[in-house]
Amino acid sequence: MSRTLIVAVVIAAIGAGGYLYLNQPEPTPAEQLQAAEQDVNDAVDETVSAAQDTATDATDAADTATDAATSLTDQAADAVDSAAEQVGDAASSLTEQANEAASSVAEQASDQVAAVAGQGQDLFNSWIQGGMLTIQNFDYETMVASVENSTLTEEVKTGAIRILDDIKASPELVVEKMQDLRNLLTQQ
Repeated sequence: MSRTLIVAVVIAAIGAGGYLYLNQPEPTPAEQLQAAEQDVNDAVDETVSAAQDTATDATDAADTATDAATSLTDQAADAVDSAAEQVGDAASSLTEQANEAASSVAEQASDQVAAVAGQGQDLFNSWIQGGMLTIQNFDYETMVASVENSTLTEEVKTGAIRILDDIKASPELVVEKMQDLRNLLTQQ
């Protein structure tokens, strides 16, 4: 029986709840406005809360982006400074190497000019002392052979042979051409 009593109480409660629900009076316009106002207030509260959450998220994202940008800027500045330093070092090194190479080339050229001038002077002196090149005597064949067999530069050899050809062609110019020949052979 107790089961029957419980089932009867449950059925009575359901019936009473259904009756109250079905017989509930229509809400008045004031109650409807109040309910709508409450719904609007709830929607506004939810919108404001969502906007605040979005703004907070955006602020956090902006802070993260700012930190990342600052970090990248610092890294870029460090990279630029490092690259500029390396370029400066490389330029200094290249300048130093170029200066050393230029000095070496200049020294070698100076040594070669001195050697050519010394050899040319010796050749000219041997012609004078051997009597091959004087105002009265001119041994064209021997002097041309000694120029061709020398280690003078081709430019000096060509110039010397041209002057010797001029002397052979115009013996009256021997004094003037002797000075030209001496200047050429001694690089003066």
